[in-house]
Amino acid sequence: MKISKTELPEVLLLEPKIWRDDRGAFLELWKQPVYAELSITQGFVQDNLSHSVRGTLRGLHFQEPTPQGKLVQVLTGSVFDVVVDVRRGSPRFGRWAGVELDGERAQQLWIPPGFAHGFYVTSEHASFLYKCTALYTPAHERSLRWNDPALAIRWPIVSGVTPLVSPKDAAAPTLAASEILPRYEG
Repeated sequence: MKISKTELPEVLLLEPKIWRDDRGAFLELWKQPVYAELSITQGFVQDNLSHSVRGTLRGLHFQEPTPQGKLVQVLTGSVFDVVVDVRRGSPRFGRWAGVELDGERAQQLWIPPGFAHGFYVTSEHASFLYKCTALYTPAHERSLRWNDPALAIRWPIVSGVTPLVSPKDAAAPTLAASEILPRYEG
């Protein structure tokens, strides 16, 4: 497995080995000892799968006070995936990292607890898998505005195109207006 750090050092881009032949391909999506070597030792308790059409923008989401770590991966299609450090007191508070993920390369992104996450679908359709370290708790769900000017995320949205955003995400607060954020533990 190839491991790359992003602009946020705790957020890792993982590229599993893929065995390909005339029949297709095989890869391991999760093998506990391999991820333990990367200090990804939290137990996963919930898997989620979303299917989205081109132009869909989901996020930026996080949970507090029950934060979730997420191991995310595109199964089919492609997305521009974004992670924002929302931990108060972090030296990288408010900084973001963006990576392109696609089903052909099968990369995974490790997002530790304390980071907001979102993605924009760049293919006709995309299937997106999330492995989460904490259960989804609706009362603890938080969102940030995807187009917060202070974050200045460079989404790959074509000029003149309006992304498909849920009403909840469209009404999300900016980072500066967010009252409930995780704390940086150092």
